[in-house]
Amino acid sequence: MLELVKAGGWPMIPLLLLSALALAIIVERAWTLRRVAVMPPNLGKEVRTWAAGGKLDPSHIESLRATSPLGALLAAALDVRHRPRDQIRERIEDVGRHLVHRMERYLNSLGTIAAAGPLLGLFGTVVGMIQMFLGILDHGIGDVNQLAGGIGKALICTAAGMIVAIPALMAHRWFRGRIAEYIVDMEHEAIQLLDTIETAPASAEVASGGHGIAPPVSAS
Repeated sequence: MLELVKAGGWPMIPLLLLSALALAIIVERAWTLRRVAVMPPNLGKEVRTWAAGGKLDPSHIESLRATSPLGALLAAALDVRHRPRDQIRERIEDVGRHLVHRMERYLNSLGTIAAAGPLLGLFGTVVGMIQMFLGILDHGIGDVNQLAGGIGKALICTAAGMIVAIPALMAHRWFRGRIAEYIVDMEHEAIQLLDTIETAPASAEVASGGHGIAPPVSAS
């Protein structure tokens, strides 16, 4: 393997750096975008039960906000629960955009790596071919086997670029699809909470600082 890297020449250096960066992004996003971390099991149900009982203490809402992205979205809805439904939806959409931006962190970089990998590989191949033909110009064709070996070495960069780009592209598409799935599920949970808030009796509200049921805890 080391011999192949050496044969590719200096254009292999940026490809190796890109491969390391892509691996780091994939591992970080895979850990951050676990379902248990984004949408803890039964969190939406617990919050609806909490809201239906009128136990909407501000400290509990802040506790909910810190649990997960879903918790932050539901807490945003609870912050403005006394406003008209359309205003609550606007707040949910606004907070949702910020949460999506956070979940898509580093994905643009991963997409750039997927696009740049083959180009860098092709660049390395072109550089290798130029060096080989300059050698032929100075010393002649010589051994045909040696010429074939030189072409093979020049193509190493192209192969390396594809090896970097293909996993990066697949991971990029997979993370995008996973985030889109989370968005749909989070919107469904928020709408269910809105329905619960509207049907909950206003008299069930407790004053700020009152004693409510324990806030939901993230399962992560």
